[in-house]
Amino acid sequence: MLGVFSSSIVSPPEELVAAGSRTPSPKITASALVNRFVETNASAVSVQVGGPSPVGLHSPQRVTVTAQWSQPRFYDVGTADLQATTQSPFLDLWSFAVKDEIFCLFEGALDNLGSLRQQYGLAKSANEVILVIEAYKALRDRAPYPPNHVVGHLNGNFAFVVFDKSTSTLFVASDQYGKVPLYWGITADGYVAFADDADLLKGACGKSLASFPQGCFFSTAVGGLRSYENPNHKITAVPAAEEEIWGATFKVEGPTIVAARE
Repeated sequence: MLGVFSSSIVSPPEELVAAGSRTPSPKITASALVNRFVETNASAVSVQVGGPSPVGLHSPQRVTVTAQWSQPRFYDVGTADLQATTQSPFLDLWSFAVKDEIFCLFEGALDNLGSLRQQYGLAKSANEVILVIEAYKALRDRAPYPPNHVVGHLNGNFAFVVFDKSTSTLFVASDQYGKVPLYWGITADGYVAFADDADLLKGACGKSLASFPQGCFFSTAVGGLRSYENPNHKITAVPAAEEEIWGATFKVEGPTIVAARE
């Protein structure tokens, strides 16, 4: 999966900007990144939201559309029938859905999906991506409702990207063990990209790249990156060694420092 967002939606994390500045490396633009993804993934679905290019969500697998594509600024920008390059153990567990102007890319599986359906009053047919959208709506509409409570109730292996068009809010999260890979980086033209394929982002973001920290969420509504298991603990970015593909490694601090990636 791939989500690409302009600076009008999310400001590039300073730590990733600094990482790219320490070790200059080749980058490509956001549009070139999207084209590369579409061209190298079978049955890719690419959706651009809100004008020329403020946000793009791209998924190469199963698609679940729960909204009518009635507005002209929502449109399909291309498909390709080529060999998929992502070798993820969760390759068959992709979902993409749109509901009430909330776009969600989800990869993985929730172990407690049944009980969460009951909690949110959903039908038995509701899958993980619909559940995440409803959980996000509860977070948005029932304030004050701590984001860490919403994500902390999700048990399983997962990574997801949510974009709320009505509020221009981005919400991204990874499970506490980091079983589903998720990475983020900055393209040559300053877009922030999230993907499950490190090689894809390495070629686009150079050293302005990091593994998204496990057990954490990123929200433009709360102003950045947080640990949902230890919401009061500071998250720091440690510069990576020259030989690593990362520009930085994000870590959650506490009584002992917990590494944010394996």
